[in-house]
Amino acid sequence: MDDNNAIMIMDNSNMLDVTREANSLIKRSILNVREDLQDNSYIEEALRVLPVGGYRSAIGAFWNAVVDDLRNKIMYRSLNMFNKEVTLSREIKTYEDFQNYVNDDDLIEGAYKIGVIGWEASKVLRHAKETRHIFSGHPKSTDPSIIKVLSMMDDCIKYVLNVDFPPQIIDIDDYMQTLATENYDRNPIGVENAIGDLPERYKEELINRLFSSYIHQNSSTILRSNIEFCSPILWRLLPKQIKIQVIRRLDREIVEGNTSTINLGFSYVDIVKANEYLSLNSKKYKIEPIIIELEQNLDDFAIENECVDKLQRFSTSIPLDLIPRYVNALTQTYIGHIGGSAHFSRTDFFADGAALNIPTMFEKFDDTAADSFIHSIENNKKIKSRISNPTKMRRLRSLGNIVLSRVSENYHNRILLEYLVDETKEKEFFQSL
Repeated sequence: MDDNNAIMIMDNSNMLDVTREANSLIKRSILNVREDLQDNSYIEEALRVLPVGGYRSAIGAFWNAVVDDLRNKIMYRSLNMFNKEVTLSREIKTYEDFQNYVNDDDLIEGAYKIGVIGWEASKVLRHAKETRHIFSGHPKSTDPSIIKVLSMMDDCIKYVLNVDFPPQIIDIDDYMQTLATENYDRNPIGVENAIGDLPERYKEELINRLFSSYIHQNSSTILRSNIEFCSPILWRLLPKQIKIQVIRRLDREIVEGNTSTINLGFSYVDIVKANEYLSLNSKKYKIEPIIIELEQNLDDFAIENECVDKLQRFSTSIPLDLIPRYVNALTQTYIGHIGGSAHFSRTDFFADGAALNIPTMFEKFDDTAADSFIHSIENNKKIKSRISNPTKMRRLRSLGNIVLSRVSENYHNRILLEYLVDETKEKEFFQSL
C-alpha cells in the first residue's frame, strides 16, 4: 500500500470517528428535550436519519418539532392574545389554522409578544429557521455539516424543546367581568400570579381599564372595592412610563370638570400611592385649596387636623410656587397659640393630630423649603409674637432641628438655624430677625 492510500484511509477513519462522535453528541443532546417530547414523531424521525447522514432531513424534522411545540404552547397560553398580537388573514382557533394561515415568522413573533419565548429566543429561533430554510428547503444548497446540525438542534432544545409550557394568561375581558362580581378571588398570591405574567402591553391595557372603571359614575361598589384590592398589586409590576401615563389621565378629567370623576381619580391615585406622578396642574388643583383652607382656619384644631392629614400625602411633591404658603401654614399650625380653658389645666394649645404629622412632613424639606421656613419666621408677625413665649419657642426650635438636619452643607442661612436650635443663642437668634 502506497503512502497516499494509507493517508486516505487514515483520513477516512478520522472522519468516521468525528461523525460517530458528533452523532453521539446529538443523541445525548436530544435527551435534554422535555420528557413529554421524548416520543415526538419529528424528533424520532431526526434520530432515524442522522446515523445514515440524512442531515438535511434531520434539520427539517427538528424544526417541525419546534414549530409543533410553539403552536401547542401558544394555544395553551392564550389564543385570544395571539390573535390580538399578530395580523393574519383570519382568526386562529385551532391547531389546523396554524398550519394553514400562520407562517414561521408570524409564529415566532406571536410567541414572543405573548410571552411564550423571550427576546433572545426569538432572535436565535429566526436564525434556526433560516438554517432549516437553506438546508432543508433548498436541495441545491451545500450539504450541512454535522456541526451545523448539532448547533441548530442545540439552540432549538435550549430555547424551546427543553422549556416547560408557560403559565396560562388571563383574558382581560373575562377578568374585568369577574371583578364586577362577588366571586372575585381576593387572594394576593392568586392575583399576582394571574396578572404578573402578562406581557407589558397587556399590563398597560389592564391598569388603564381599572382606572377607567374606577372613575366611571355607574361602577358598582363591588367593582370599585375589587379594583382597590388588585390595583396596588398590579401597580408594583408596572414600569415608570406606564405609571406616568395612567396618572396623567387625571389632567383630562380636570379639564372636563366633572367633580365626582375628578375626586374618584384622586382616590385612585391614593390607592396606588402615586402622588409623585401627578402633573403640576393636578397637584395644584388638589393641594392649593387645602392650603387655602388651612390658612383660613388656623387655630381651628379640627380643620387643622383634617387639612394636615390631606397635605401629608403630598409632602414629597408640593409645587414650587406653593411651598412658601405650605411651610408658613404648617409652621403656624405646629406652634399653636397660648390660651386658657375651663376644661383643661393647660395654656399651650395646638392641633394634636396635626402636631404628630408635621414633623414627618418637615423631614421632606430641602433648601428651598428651608428658605420658606426662615422667611415665615422673619416676616410672619403672628409667629414672631407667639414665639416670644418660651413654650412656643421650644416648639419652633424642634422644627428648626429638623430643618437644620435637612439643609445642604453650604446652606446660606445655616447660621440662623444654628442660633434657633441652640438655647444659649436665643438672644442672637432674635437679634438676627
